[in-house]
Amino acid sequence: MLATILRGLLLLTPAIYGRQLSRLETVLIVDDSVVGGENTTKSLNVSSCPGYTLASLSETTHGLTAKLNLAGPACNAFGQDVSNLTIQVTYETRTRLHVNIFDTDNKQFTIPESVIARPPAPSTSHTKTSDLVFHYDSSPFAFWISRRSEPHAAPLFDTRIASLPQTPIPPSSDDNRTALDGFPLVFEDQYLQLTSALPKGTNIYGLGEVVSSSGFRRAIGTNGDNGTIQTMWARDIADPIDQNLYGSHRIYLEHRFNQTTNKSQSHGVFLFSSAGADIMLLTPASSSTSLIEYRLIGGTLDFYFFSGPTPQSVIEQYGGVVGLPTWQPAWAFGFQLCRWGYHDINETKEQVQKMREADIPLEVMWNDIDLYHALRDFTSDPVTFPASEMRAFIGELHANHQHYVPIVDAALAKQVNATDIYDPYTKGVEQKVFMTNPNGTEYVGQVWPGYTVFPDWFANNTQNWWTEAFRNWSSSGIAFDGIWQDMNEASSFCDGSCGTGANLSNTTVPNFLPGSPENPVTAYPECYNSTISGPSGNMTVNSTSTYTCDSTNSSSITLSRRGIGAGNQSGVDLNAPPYPIHNGNGRLAIHALATNATHAGGYAELDVHNLWGMMEEKATHKAIQEVLPGKRPFLISRSTFPGSGNWTGHWASLGDNFSQWRYMYFSIQGILQFQLFQIPFVGGDTCGFNGNTDEELCNRWMQLSAFAPFYRNHNERAALSQEPYRWDSVANASRTAIATRYSLLPYWYTLFANASTFGTPPMRALFFEFPDEPELFSVDRQFLIGRDILITPVLTPNASTVDGIFPGRGTVVWRDWYTHDVVNATSGANTTLPAPLGHINVHVRDSSAILLHAQPRYTIEQTRQGPFSLLVSLSADGQAFGTAFVDDGVSNPPGPSTTLSFTGSKGQLRIQAKGTFNIKQPLQDITILGVKRPTKVMFQDETAKHWIHIEAQDKLVVSNINGDLNGRVFLEWK
Repeated sequence: MLATILRGLLLLTPAIYGRQLSRLETVLIVDDSVVGGENTTKSLNVSSCPGYTLASLSETTHGLTAKLNLAGPACNAFGQDVSNLTIQVTYETRTRLHVNIFDTDNKQFTIPESVIARPPAPSTSHTKTSDLVFHYDSSPFAFWISRRSEPHAAPLFDTRIASLPQTPIPPSSDDNRTALDGFPLVFEDQYLQLTSALPKGTNIYGLGEVVSSSGFRRAIGTNGDNGTIQTMWARDIADPIDQNLYGSHRIYLEHRFNQTTNKSQSHGVFLFSSAGADIMLLTPASSSTSLIEYRLIGGTLDFYFFSGPTPQSVIEQYGGVVGLPTWQPAWAFGFQLCRWGYHDINETKEQVQKMREADIPLEVMWNDIDLYHALRDFTSDPVTFPASEMRAFIGELHANHQHYVPIVDAALAKQVNATDIYDPYTKGVEQKVFMTNPNGTEYVGQVWPGYTVFPDWFANNTQNWWTEAFRNWSSSGIAFDGIWQDMNEASSFCDGSCGTGANLSNTTVPNFLPGSPENPVTAYPECYNSTISGPSGNMTVNSTSTYTCDSTNSSSITLSRRGIGAGNQSGVDLNAPPYPIHNGNGRLAIHALATNATHAGGYAELDVHNLWGMMEEKATHKAIQEVLPGKRPFLISRSTFPGSGNWTGHWASLGDNFSQWRYMYFSIQGILQFQLFQIPFVGGDTCGFNGNTDEELCNRWMQLSAFAPFYRNHNERAALSQEPYRWDSVANASRTAIATRYSLLPYWYTLFANASTFGTPPMRALFFEFPDEPELFSVDRQFLIGRDILITPVLTPNASTVDGIFPGRGTVVWRDWYTHDVVNATSGANTTLPAPLGHINVHVRDSSAILLHAQPRYTIEQTRQGPFSLLVSLSADGQAFGTAFVDDGVSNPPGPSTTLSFTGSKGQLRIQAKGTFNIKQPLQDITILGVKRPTKVMFQDETAKHWIHIEAQDKLVVSNINGDLNGRVFLEWK
């Protein structure tokens, strides 16, 4: 009704406001989601905001501090203007600059040190030596960041009005969200705005979590697109495109190419804030610049700038702020299997047995919420998954060097009566560990078990209570090796606290489980002709293809983005902030917790919502350390935030995906995003989670995921079974891909040791390693594992070839992983490669030396106990180098280790060991590519007894050497 009245008043509003309404005002006032009626207390237009004037500047040893005073009458666009701000500029390291703008009275929310610890204060002054330089104008206040080495180049970040396009700027499409009324610095209690100019069409990566239609490189409005609006609000939703998802990461990497010098440099910008926000990337029509605009509904403007200048160094420098990734146990790199819909323990055991019968390696068996009694955390169903039988089953897995991971949902069931015994709830009530309503009563939501409560990670007793719940669960028979955390945005199915006046004994929920009679999974696989083969999912039946779509026009699930809503309440409104960010669910509380829900210390959910998942991960990591002392916690989680990588890996922007070809492709950009976010142990649910997969898609996906860090096949309840043994072609492809993966485990393990030690990303976009080749800047259908392994997967149906680019423009020799043949690649353009079903293209870079497991076995432990081999691919001038990190693979904290260095040069290969870990397994053989036939081969200064040379690949193979990797190893050929 109110919206109708407002539409009627629209003709009168220019007179009411004394001016013409802006595009943004118009959509705010007339949107159907307007509630209240007090928009007159907010201007809804930043064009009248006065900005700030700098005063009282004082230089410090490490930077400067100054006051910022409101430069004119308050505009109160979406809240109350803050009159007095403070800016602190700190040159923290030579490559990191910290610019923090906050309210002088410190009333705005900032992330507590107890949640995410900041880097220590600098001990050395970097004001004269920093790669970055801070500049400012006093009135109106604006700042810009430049490189010290390039003072006259375009700034890396530039908030000066003169550097930005003239406003007002109409929407770049019929979407009024892109209207730009002005670019002043705005700092209000519920709205903050800051805008920076960018070089037109620059390359931006990051800002997530998102499944982006533009790929790994974000749309900026210069390639026929409308730019990007990245909303920062953790959200429970199954992988829509171009909408906010489970996590919030406001870090971007910008990669600039200088067409004069043909050289590139990267830098990074990180906004350290948990506030709900829109971050916009746009290029206004006829503008000579692009821009990035931050619109926050709370908090402060706390920026870190990273100078790079390489993509890898930007990511490492970001890790210096948010922390480095947790150490993964070696077994985490094995193949893992799950199904939401294993009805009982016998079916779960059957899958393990069938995998072994098919000789498809299985490292980890998972259980979804089928495990639970009444869908409650920390339980097992006494009929279908009795604790005693689960104890025996998990014991069998452990005896076979396999592992077990169960799920833990974010919400705990609320006990409904005195006869309902549920200790995690009753003990939680006693210890006051659950979130509350503003009046102190228990906050009640609704998730799978019915009415639920939510742990408050800010409460004093929560960690001990949480640890006790895991310890009791493990002792009861669910002897887990790791934990899978789900629904931790946190998600709730009701709107607001839904316990008041409710019938708490009613355990039904508004969302029916997939596969239940009310919510069947009936759709056939994508573009599948069911008249040929019924529900089998087979790729062909009687030699006839079951696929009926044009591969370039695969069907998809369309999820539209909502327009801007309106919350025009006066004062501070926690439930409907005056500026409505573009949350895909609409109001912020939809499918989430009410934003006025309260945490210990008085924190409102509005301010800490995006932290919920990360804080749960931190608590769970610590709990596992207590329950499994001395072992590395293994954790996979859905919602993430900066710093989550300290505690967990991740699956969900890649996992609650769809069994469609384009979602297999999307998994690559997701993996690359999380390398930037310092959460490198990631991977999508192989073969797709939602809907029904088919033979060909699963075949290709099992191959692709074998080259992702986290490798799990998982699908939804009642969908077609997609275990890799279901189709012979998938089983064959899986065995081949897993064998390659397991042989590469020393390489994978070393990359992740480097990630945990230095923040170096294990998986890389091609331009990370080849930053001066513009044709690579948008490539995200291929990727690199480390610097040396190039993966070119098939991502479309009915294909027998695949196009891929080989970086280096002819200066790098790429060799086929399987045959060791040199690739005759087209310089700087695509090369067509054969890719029959069951084959994924893998290539090795020259100048590399890669330690391998010589005999891949059924489990990681069995594989690790076997001998090593070494693959060396020489460059054109005969050089090669590599390293390998070796330890026991499980100790926490990591114990003794040894780092091996492999150096090839001038007909020699030297292996040197540094460290105290004793490597028991011998080096069985060495393969060197790029060697002309030698006349003499020496190993350890003696004539080698077993060697062959294969001229077609210029390959020298020295076998049966039984080399001791704890000492000097020397090979020479002439």
